Amino acid sequence: MKQIIPPTNCPSCDSVLEFVNDQLFCKNDLCASQWDKKVVNFASTLKIKGLGPAAVSKLNIQDYAELYELTVEDLQARLGSVRLGEKLFIEIRNSESLPLVKLLPAFSIPLIGRSASQKLCNSISHIEDISEKTCAEAGIGPKATANLINWLETEYYLDDYNNTLPFKWTNKILEKTKVSGVVCISGRLKSYKTKAHAEQVLSQYGFVVKSSLTKDVTHLVNESGIESAKTQTARDRGVNIITNLKHLLED
Repeated sequence: MKQIIPPTNCPSCDSVLEFVNDQLFCKNDLCASQWDKKVVNFASTLKIKGLGPAAVSKLNIQDYAELYELTVEDLQARLGSVRLGEKLFIEIRNSESLPLVKLLPAFSIPLIGRSASQKLCNSISHIEDISEKTCAEAGIGPKATANLINWLETEYYLDDYNNTLPFKWTNKILEKTKVSGVVCISGRLKSYKTKAHAEQVLSQYGFVVKSSLTKDVTHLVNESGIESAKTQTARDRGVNIITNLKHLLED
């Protein structure tokens, strides 16, 4: 078998790549290719329509703050279209009111996607509530936590995002009058498109969601029909096995 040798330099800017939590990254902030991809991901995550790779290349912005400083006239001139400039201006303005749970996955933080953001934002109301403790309590893994704390220290605070970007960086915490139970989801879901959505709904119904089968789990969701070792362990403990999550929420 041919040995796969990992690259040592960024194919775009030729900077030396660095290992961060077992992943290779280009740490050159001036790398054009890396930056454009981050902006595209930012726009896609925040659902800013009209800000794809071609538009990002035309805008040629140097940081996130510049995107929000562009006037409708700036956008029209750089995109070469009055109509597209007007539409994109509205899309950018609409993104300013998004909550923290939507914002975190937009900044290309390794391992911090929609699911991790939802878990964390179920229990914090402001970005500055994020710490190793709150991440651990939310069930965020150590590598993801390290990446998030590093982003806070090297981008959010260093670039003064609280003042340079128009977001409030807040999140509403749904009040729970009582805990309905502790749920662990095993395998893929059929009743919901994503685990993140299912976890959000469970939280709204007062359930605590765990990523592993801890001793306090009261319900194991297994919609695959496969009798896994986790499912058997749950049965032995007397845990309720749920084959359709929506049925649990309807009870």
